[in-house]
Amino acid sequence: MYPAPFDYHRATSVDDALTLLAEHTDTARLLAGGHSLLPVMKLRLAQPELLIDINDLAELRTISVEGDQVTIGAMVTHHALATDPEIASAAPLVAEIAHVVGDQQVRNLGTIGGALAHADPAADYPAGILALDATIVAMSANGERTIPADAFFTGFLTTALEPTEILTAIRIPRTGDSVGVAYEKLANPASGYATVGIAVALTTDSAGKIASIRVGITGTGPSAYRPESVEEALTGTAGDDATLKAAVTTATDGIDVMEDKHGSAGYRVRVTQNLIRRAVTRALATANGA
Repeated sequence: MYPAPFDYHRATSVDDALTLLAEHTDTARLLAGGHSLLPVMKLRLAQPELLIDINDLAELRTISVEGDQVTIGAMVTHHALATDPEIASAAPLVAEIAHVVGDQQVRNLGTIGGALAHADPAADYPAGILALDATIVAMSANGERTIPADAFFTGFLTTALEPTEILTAIRIPRTGDSVGVAYEKLANPASGYATVGIAVALTTDSAGKIASIRVGITGTGPSAYRPESVEEALTGTAGDDATLKAAVTTATDGIDVMEDKHGSAGYRVRVTQNLIRRAVTRALATANGA
């Protein structure tokens, strides 16, 4: 199926793109890698009158590690994140997730900013962004603002971005040696999207028990979320199998669990619980130097 007719503009700068967004607030969409937007346009689920292509904006393709902060430009590709040595060292969870996004073509062209702004409920990065307590940087004609990851995903294909804003960067706390991370995913064999994806970042105390933990879940509900009851149940424990089995039972409480041809609601609940156990176990072993 073909998309509805649209106009096209290749932005020459962030300011150029922002000007066009301000002029076409309700009818324009940004085009990054296109792997999320173009399919929904072909299905007529999105019908923008203007596409603003931001692929030429080199200032959005940078990666920097300064002190305790990692800053990733919105137009950095999945392949770049999967292969960059600084990301592997300072943000290993991001590198791990980037390795399993889509297929090789998607990884070569798709971008982290585009994936986050589109907020597909089965996308991989949202779980990691939540687990890492990241900050989203957005720019508009009024200047820059930052959005905590916990406040960014607001619903199905919906984020806290305003129509006149561009997601320009993602800021992530540098992952220290005492932090354990893991991403576990049941992938759709055709698309590579997550039927369920679980990201975990945790620290341990001197006794090897969980001192702090953040869990991000994608694919289970209409948007990515954190199961705070699970995090609370695991904090202060050794994360043994019995504790994990009890803790994960609340992982989908209050969530409208998705049900489609890839899995029933009950199936997704079971997969969610099992993948949390697997991810926490692996992250805990990493944090404790195993």
